Parts: sequence; C-alpha cells; structure tokens
Amino acid sequence: MRAIGLLGSPRKKGNTDQLLSLFMDRLAGLGMETQTIDVCRRHIEPCKELTVCETKGTCPIDDDMHKEIYGLLRDADLVILASPVFFYGVSAQLKALIDRCQTLWARKHLLKLNDSRHNLRRGFLLSVGATGGKQLFDGIHLTAKYFFDAVAARYAGSLTYRHIEKRGQIMELPSLAEDVAAAADQLADGLAGRPKVIFACRENAGRSRMAAAFARIHAGDRLDVISAGSAPAAAVNPVMVAAMAEKGIDMGFSTPRLLDGALDGSPPAALVTMGCGEACPHLPGTLRLDWDLPDPAGKEIDFVRQVRDTIEEKVIDFLNQHPDLPPKQTGEL
Repeated sequence: MRAIGLLGSPRKKGNTDQLLSLFMDRLAGLGMETQTIDVCRRHIEPCKELTVCETKGTCPIDDDMHKEIYGLLRDADLVILASPVFFYGVSAQLKALIDRCQTLWARKHLLKLNDSRHNLRRGFLLSVGATGGKQLFDGIHLTAKYFFDAVAARYAGSLTYRHIEKRGQIMELPSLAEDVAAAADQLADGLAGRPKVIFACRENAGRSRMAAAFARIHAGDRLDVISAGSAPAAAVNPVMVAAMAEKGIDMGFSTPRLLDGALDGSPPAALVTMGCGEACPHLPGTLRLDWDLPDPAGKEIDFVRQVRDTIEEKVIDFLNQHPDLPPKQTGEL
C-alpha cells in the first residue's frame, strides 16, 4: 500500500515539513510504502484553462504533473495534503497542483471513469497557521474537500495547529507525537496489514494491470493489490486503457513498475503470474498461480476485450477460491 505526501510549504525544514515527516514516518512504521513530493521544488505549471481535460481527459501541459504526479496520485491509497496557511488558503505552489487536478475531476465527473482505487483511497489534511482566528482553516478545509473529491479520495480527517510560526515550533508541542500516531493509525485502519497479492506479467502494461484493477473492484478493501512486471514497458498499452474504459474503469496515468520493487518488504500472500516466465521468482510460503493468458500487446481492441473479460472471470474465481489469504506481517511500532 502506498501513501503519497504533498508538501506545500516553501520553507525547507519548516513546521509543515516536520509535521508531514512525522506523519509519513508513522505510516511507514505501519508497513506502508511512502513517498513525499516537495511541491514547491517541482516543475508544476498553473492551470491555463485550455479545457482539453473536459473533452479528452488529459492536460496538454508538459511538466511534472504530466510526467509523474498524476500517476503517483492514481497509485496512492492514501493522499496526505500538507500546507501552511497563506491568506486563509494553501500555498500558491500547492494550489497550482490542486488546480491541475481538474484533469482527474473531469475524468471522474464528465467522462464517467473511476479508477480501481476510488472506493479505497483516503485523504488527510495537515496544516499550521501563525494566528489563532476561529476561521483560520475554513478555506483550507474547503479546498481540501474538493481536491480529495477530484482525486477520488474520501476526506478522512485533519490535524491543524494555530499559533505556529517560529521554525521548529511545531516540535515543541507536548501532544504532537500522540496526535500524529492516533491520526495516522486511524487513517490506515483496515488498510495496513491486509494480505498482499501481486499480479505480474512481463511488461506490466496490460494483463497484470487489468487483473489488479478487477481485484481491487471485486475484493473491496480485503486485499492489498499490486501489479508489476519483470521487464516493465515505458508506458501502459493504450488499447488496454480503451478496453477498460468501456467498463467505466479508468486506467489512465498508470505507470508500469518493476516486480523486484513490488516484492520489497513483507512477502505477498499470493503471486499470480501471467507470462513473465522464469523471471518471476518462487517465494516460499507464498501461494503461486500462473494464468496462461495471451499477450494483448500490439493487438486490436476486439482481442484485448476477450483477454479483459477472461481476466475478470479468473479474478472472480481466484477471490472465491481464496477468501482467507493470510495477512502480511507488519513491523512493530
């Protein structure tokens, strides 16, 4: 399971940075894969209202949103939004990222596509402000609400602190460690410690991607589902994306990942392979299945549809036959 932190503070090692670091460390201690994006030091152009996203579901601006961040948001189970208060809102740099998520909003609300994590993903807000006004965080809460809606995440809570301005002042709060631990644990409740199931093929561009998407949809939050490849392609198969869109499943912005990385940490409860051959390892204690499925790479959409439907049937059979996979082990906190 992956948690993405979006750091919106321009101040290096400032209060927001330290608060987010504590939060992400707690999530990592629960066995989660974590990554923080330092938004203020990334190339993110502001929205130019080109409206291409509303008809095509893509943004033509070529920056880090296009190259990486949309994909990271799609792969995240938890999204942590962190910003100091700037005129009762988030920082300008973070607001640019939020505005560019109109692309994801359009895919969801206009094109009627849902990514396979949309019923699982959770969002959380961290914010600090220098003053003590009653309405200090009202604007940020409203922005967070609609941002999390755009990225298909349930707004699951927040930690906000007033009268924090001097660098490092957040660390002086006597309740901080307890606050962070309680909030992070609650955010991850029911997600951390689930059985991990990996679907793997050679390029992670078609078959394993579809299998993982169907597993998330049909298993709900019962499994931690990952897809990977022994030799990942540069991009996913666009015909696969089109075939899945016919079923209302959004595979846009998916990024193939290496199987070795997916195997880091605790071993999976099950590894389901489909064409990666000898490159897929044998893991003692892991349920290993191999599905004989044709490679849809380079095929027409009618062929890909057949593979898609066969994969969904196999996923449903797999879930029915293995309802009680053993949970993965997490480290002690």
